[in-house]
Amino acid sequence: MPAIRIVLVDTSHPGNIGAVARAMKNMGLSELVLVRPQQYPSAEATVRASGADDLLVRARVVDTINEAIAGCGRVFGASARPRSANWRVLDPRAAAAELVGAQDDRAAAVLFGNERNGLSNEDLAVCHALLSIPAHPDYESLNLAQAVQVVCYEIRMATAPTLRRLAPEAPAATAEDVAQLRAHLGRVLLRLGFDQARNAANLETRLMRLLARAVPDEKEVQILRGILTAVEQSMAGEDRGR
Repeated sequence: MPAIRIVLVDTSHPGNIGAVARAMKNMGLSELVLVRPQQYPSAEATVRASGADDLLVRARVVDTINEAIAGCGRVFGASARPRSANWRVLDPRAAAAELVGAQDDRAAAVLFGNERNGLSNEDLAVCHALLSIPAHPDYESLNLAQAVQVVCYEIRMATAPTLRRLAPEAPAATAEDVAQLRAHLGRVLLRLGFDQARNAANLETRLMRLLARAVPDEKEVQILRGILTAVEQSMAGEDRGR
């Protein structure tokens, strides 16, 4: 996967730079470029980075966007405002998929503008597409670090969609296992007097749907059948005691 740069343009609040570094490190991105930051370096940025200050140490500070995106094959610009030009507009998921799926080995960049005004039309002139985060129309404005977090998360998921997925404790139950559980459960419920005569025909269908949604593994099927067997044994004991 090509390297993906996060480029902040004309950032006014140093705390946002630190928060962006933290968001990037959370999601495994490390290349931060600052274009004309108004207050940087800053102790506030370091505090807000909260352990991601190594990204701040490595961050490049440049005077122009062209310097920031030098060598990049794809450049996307984050924008919450509609633009008059006929821009191609992507949501973060689509943009991340395109950035990560690039077939070349060139770096890519996502530009984020000033907290108050965002990216100018001149800034966007270097971009191949706009990146827009869908939000409630009554309040579409996101904090800079929040916007970067959303984009970095989608890049992370596009890079490793199965990341941190735990190995199953047991293999999935076979179709035969589930069929036996369904029949066992049906027998016990009917014996308990649940869903008598007129509804009995629907019982098996409903149990099939329930178990299909649950997707139990082998161990879970064993546990459930053990519970059902205990219920049957208890019922048998009550019958003998009468």
